[in-house]
Amino acid sequence: MPKQPRAVFDRIFAFPPNRETLGGTAYFIVKKNANLLIDCPAWDETTQQFLEERGGVRWLSITHRTAIARAKEIQQCFDCEIVVQEQEAYLLPGLEVTTFHRELALDPDFEAIWTPGHSPGSACLYAGVAGGVLFSGRHLVPDRDGNAVPLRTSKTFHWPRQLRSVALLRDRFSPQTLTAICPGANTGYLRGQRAIDRAYDRLCAIDLEAAAQTEAVL
Repeated sequence: MPKQPRAVFDRIFAFPPNRETLGGTAYFIVKKNANLLIDCPAWDETTQQFLEERGGVRWLSITHRTAIARAKEIQQCFDCEIVVQEQEAYLLPGLEVTTFHRELALDPDFEAIWTPGHSPGSACLYAGVAGGVLFSGRHLVPDRDGNAVPLRTSKTFHWPRQLRSVALLRDRFSPQTLTAICPGANTGYLRGQRAIDRAYDRLCAIDLEAAAQTEAVL
């Protein structure tokens, strides 16, 4: 029996890790006439029914190239708008996409933010709900202690740019505007927690100088 998405906050749901996106976690935000899907969950009847019962999908926001998976099928089903940073749009040939350069406001509560480094068009999605939630894709993921960290892998596009993107997020937010991070990978390290709490404090605790010296893993 396929696992159902679980509630993270009121009207915010996390899907089970998706093998097609290398274990990535997709999220869904329910908002009247503006439902937002962040990255692609496993596409099957269970997922389709879950989304349909909550009003379908208005936007599908892609945070990085590995999270694309069944974007075509999702758009065909819901006639949704696919939002992707301009440098990753070529990976969606034949689909109608909305691209952006540095940032794009989808509505008063949702904003896509370019955070290059993990991939050229890596992006985060900020939702001004539940105290401010950042859906970080693979730009920031939890470590074994549940802290939000940038992770350098053998496939990281540009590590110094990724660290600069972390610094820009620090400058952009505050403890009042960022309370949680919902990562797009490594969610098993949260050990039952549904998001990374104390998000702004954890963001500021990242030692970027030390991180600059780390070697790639995986």
